[in-house]
Amino acid sequence: MNSPELSLPRQSVMVLVPWAALLVFGTIMVSSASVAMPGNFIEKQFINLAISAFLVTLILTVPLSLWARFYWLGWLVSLVLVLAVLVPGLGHEAKGATRWIRLGGFNLQAVEVAKFGLMIYLAGYLSRYHERLQNQPNRIFLPLGMVFVICALVVAEPDLGSASVVFAATLSVLFMAGAKLRFVMLMVVGGGLLFAAMIWLEPFRMRRMIAFTDPWAVPYDTGYQLVQALIAFGRGELTGLGLGEGIQKLSYLPEAHNDFIFAVVAEELGSVGAIALIALYCFFVFVVLNVAKNCLLTGRLFAGYCCYFAGFIFAYQFLVNVGVNVGVLPTKGLTLPFISYGGNSLMVSCALTAFVLRCSYPEKT
Repeated sequence: MNSPELSLPRQSVMVLVPWAALLVFGTIMVSSASVAMPGNFIEKQFINLAISAFLVTLILTVPLSLWARFYWLGWLVSLVLVLAVLVPGLGHEAKGATRWIRLGGFNLQAVEVAKFGLMIYLAGYLSRYHERLQNQPNRIFLPLGMVFVICALVVAEPDLGSASVVFAATLSVLFMAGAKLRFVMLMVVGGGLLFAAMIWLEPFRMRRMIAFTDPWAVPYDTGYQLVQALIAFGRGELTGLGLGEGIQKLSYLPEAHNDFIFAVVAEELGSVGAIALIALYCFFVFVVLNVAKNCLLTGRLFAGYCCYFAGFIFAYQFLVNVGVNVGVLPTKGLTLPFISYGGNSLMVSCALTAFVLRCSYPEKT
């Protein structure tokens, strides 16, 4: 009697392989980038990975129908968390921003959890009202308004970068759900103008913008991080200095293990390593979006919209982080998912990917 073979669908394997590669690479780079920093970051990274594994297991065991049924809880939980951050005594301030809720020895970053919650809410709403959205284009303004409320509260922390990524992903999912292009473009233009106004009205954002246009004019002030990152790219050249041999991470480049870890990759592994990481990440995003497409083609709307939102979140956050590191975008405090150090980012990124993996099983809904 032959024992049944335990096999994964090809689509699931295509998600798992680049995901595992990114996690391994990220762990290695966190270990290298944090070598000169006080505190055992690699040990904390393994703890974060263990917690992420627990969340992945939990998500894989919950039926998609349950998530879809209570989709409105995604928005409600997101709202409660981003409001709690702004409550004196609950919100934890660090580096001039109040983005965390202190829970014992753990700091919960509300906007990271909100990404997962908004994914569930948007997918649930769009899958339920899909046909009405086609016939009544103005129906996009309800979910758009709900997401805008969350983003406005995130901006108040302040965290303009995360709010921009979430809003851009929302517009992209609405477009994939059939929203008219003219409505989406109207929101893009309106969002761009609002984004510019918030930069113009906030002195510290204006200083960052000025430093972005010419960081070498203020190399020891607001342009310091970008200057040090560009030096790292220059030192890395084609093949890099070698893994662990970087200099900029030795107290020259702030947040080398976090927001600017891509610069460390470029210095130690060179342009070859940086381009390889970009290629791996692009492949991962392509696979996620392909899962989303296949879900929609088979009529699994909730799963498809969830995967689209996750894919766009990964894509836009990757573009912003790399853009900041190479100097084509103003400095933003956004991590590189799976690569940067950060418990909240790692856990939520793994949770989003676990949801994509769950959706890649067409026979289980």
